[in-house]
Amino acid sequence: MPSHDYDLFIVGAGSGGVRAARVAASHGAKVAIAEESRVGGTCVIRGCVPKKLLVYGSHFREEFEDARHYGWTVADVRFDWPTLIANKDREIDRLNGIYKKLLAESGVTLIESRAVLLDPHTIEVVGRRITAAHILIATGAHPVLPGEPGTELGITSNEAFHLKQMPKRIVIAGGGYIAVEFAGIFNGLGSQVVQLYRGEQILRGFDEDIRIGLAAEMRKKGIDLRVGTTIRRTERAGGALHLTLSDGTVLDTDGVMYAIGRKPNTAGMGLEEAGVACGADGAVMVDEYSQSRVANVYAIGDCTNRLNLTPVAIREGQAFADTVFGQRPTAVDHHTVASAVFSQPPVGTVGVTEAFARLEYGAVDIYRATFRPMKHTLSGRDEKTMMKLVVDRASQRVVGCHMVGLDAPEIIQALAVAVKMGATKQQFDQTVAIHPTAAEEFVTLRTPLPEPQKKAAE
Repeated sequence: MPSHDYDLFIVGAGSGGVRAARVAASHGAKVAIAEESRVGGTCVIRGCVPKKLLVYGSHFREEFEDARHYGWTVADVRFDWPTLIANKDREIDRLNGIYKKLLAESGVTLIESRAVLLDPHTIEVVGRRITAAHILIATGAHPVLPGEPGTELGITSNEAFHLKQMPKRIVIAGGGYIAVEFAGIFNGLGSQVVQLYRGEQILRGFDEDIRIGLAAEMRKKGIDLRVGTTIRRTERAGGALHLTLSDGTVLDTDGVMYAIGRKPNTAGMGLEEAGVACGADGAVMVDEYSQSRVANVYAIGDCTNRLNLTPVAIREGQAFADTVFGQRPTAVDHHTVASAVFSQPPVGTVGVTEAFARLEYGAVDIYRATFRPMKHTLSGRDEKTMMKLVVDRASQRVVGCHMVGLDAPEIIQALAVAVKMGATKQQFDQTVAIHPTAAEEFVTLRTPLPEPQKKAAE
């Protein structure tokens, strides 16, 4: 008789957990998965998918404006927020159903309830104790809120997807990808947007040219982007919110959204009692095979706070299942992973930044182009595209590709293959361009930028 109820019990049915469940089941494992919210996790339910739908919706204002330059007459243009939200909700419901169907078809038992670990092999779900040979933690992360007075009057990205009405004025606190994406969404849909960030420039960790370029384009679109500024206090004043900022100024708005970071969903689920070690931020500490300090307990995705991207969580889930149940030990390579910011204009990037490359490789060649996209030669819109290659001078290997501009994520996805394979600048040069496209610029850049001038010693 089997010594456990299941070969694998997964806590969290997001993209990573679902992938791990299905692959483990395909290897012959008896699998159960618990989810206290909706199947699909952050990305499908309250993250990338609904956000991208809102991004699409927010593009139409500029499209209607630009259309007249191409001979179109667009009259009686109106926007209705409840219609967009209702249609978004219908699509999320559809995807939630698909995820449930995929689990059922794979033979995975879905338990729609919160799960808590009692020991390394025992889980409690809805008052019932279940045992498993292996446990996988895939609980994701959640938005955090600051501690200043009045924080409870604001919202996070979770609530932004379910607002009954769109705020006419909104303040967005934060400078990461979620903050800049929602700034673009609300601005595009017609809200007056103020974005506040405590640092010197948005998108910390990205290449400096991306950070500077995107900030400039956001301001052109009417977003009031203020860096080095935070909210000190929020108070309700009639039907509005009254904000006192760190620079002493005051601001009235209809809504405040905080996008200042996320924290792993690991509290109160018995990890410490089971012997699983977590870091100061609550992230489960794991090795390259996603194994925790407890041999039979693993963790993947945002709850490990390694590289918090949905495709990475999916890859980690696949690797875990292949390692534990497929007899194919697989470690996920977290280097050279492409990413995108669906800002307006969007960002795409793969590889290292110029600053990191100079530290890592010493001598580097930098190729950069800034130009108006062909689409806007008729519309007259003042929007620029920036493309950049970072090349290790010694090997001539392209170690970084960065772009701000129309279709950046779609273009960078293809370039990620080349960077992952170690393509050289000569191989980029030998690639025949597709004309006229923006992407051709990446294979026609020929002249490196001059070396930056070193500051004189003071």
